[in-house]
Amino acid sequence: MSIEIKNITKFYGKQKAVDNVSFSLKSGEIVGFLGPNGAGKSTIMKIITTYIKQDEGEVLVNNSNTLTDAILVKGNIGYLPEHNPLYLEMYVKEYLQFCADIHKVEKSKIEETISLVGLRTESHKKIKQLSKGYRQRVGLASALLHNPDVLILDEPTTGLDPNQLVDIRNLIKEIGKEKTVLFSSHIMQEVEAICDRVIILKKGKIVTDSLISELTKDKSLTEIFTELTT
Repeated sequence: MSIEIKNITKFYGKQKAVDNVSFSLKSGEIVGFLGPNGAGKSTIMKIITTYIKQDEGEVLVNNSNTLTDAILVKGNIGYLPEHNPLYLEMYVKEYLQFCADIHKVEKSKIEETISLVGLRTESHKKIKQLSKGYRQRVGLASALLHNPDVLILDEPTTGLDPNQLVDIRNLIKEIGKEKTVLFSSHIMQEVEAICDRVIILKKGKIVTDSLISELTKDKSLTEIFTELTT
């Protein structure tokens, strides 16, 4: 398995944000990660990426422990947070060169990644000049530069127009053929279009972990989500 999560719990003060959660993801799998605001999705993603530590339990990424092998884990993960952190005054190529230097990636990989995410026509611009959709592409490019085995995407399609949604959706599906992707979204149509499997959280606990084809035999994903989380 690319990701193994075993009985993790996380407190913020006295509040239990994640409550004894376990699941696993294998290579070539795109899994939708759903739940209402405050359900624990972003907290779990931050734990997987070693941004924060769990209070209990164990997380393995390609058999590396997030607590004891954080550097190895970071090298295996590409992470696009919900609020895409970009240096707006930098040019696209300049920013990706900065990211490549951090990961010790060859310069040729920058051009390859720019082409992969469809940034060729915008690569000469400053990031602040880009639309929301192209900024998301820059975030994806920075997550992909070091060719990680695992991608953690937290709300990657938020704020995109319909055309941008289709482009990013297709890009994620293509990337997911060779990588493990954990994909968080509030847009049920996006999850159905991109993912084969879905994990739904409520108040820090998993309420379902199922194939979408099985879950939606009689009802839509939106109906299932509403029933399980209200």
